[in-house]
Amino acid sequence: MSSFLVMSLLLGLTFGQAASLCAPSEYTIHVEKRECAYCLAINTTICAGFCMTRDSNGKKLLLKSSLSQNVCTYKEMLYQTALIPGCPHHTIPYYSYPVAVSCKCGKCNTDYSDCVHEKVRTNYCTKPQKLCNM
Repeated sequence: MSSFLVMSLLLGLTFGQAASLCAPSEYTIHVEKRECAYCLAINTTICAGFCMTRDSNGKKLLLKSSLSQNVCTYKEMLYQTALIPGCPHHTIPYYSYPVAVSCKCGKCNTDYSDCVHEKVRTNYCTKPQKLCNM
């Protein structure tokens, strides 16, 4: 029985990364400009989910290569552009946003990802809302 538990533990550690739940997930972005009359709600996909990490409490005992703090991030993405309605002629009414095509567990790249999750909710509209399905 104990050899079965040891094998199960080893398989779980070996394939834990492959079984992580990091995948494209539906998300709604709310976009508005001060000059425009409407807020645009854009349905898109982002990378979200669980990635296997290793606790860094034992960092003095382990090699740096064995310590990892992976996040669910973009493997492949494309950009789409939406038109914000109700903008005056002197305002650029376009908004470009990333769309997750595929995701991976890896290091967070601050060039295109927000690596800090804040508790403050800022994704809402203060103006009348229009829905954009892309």
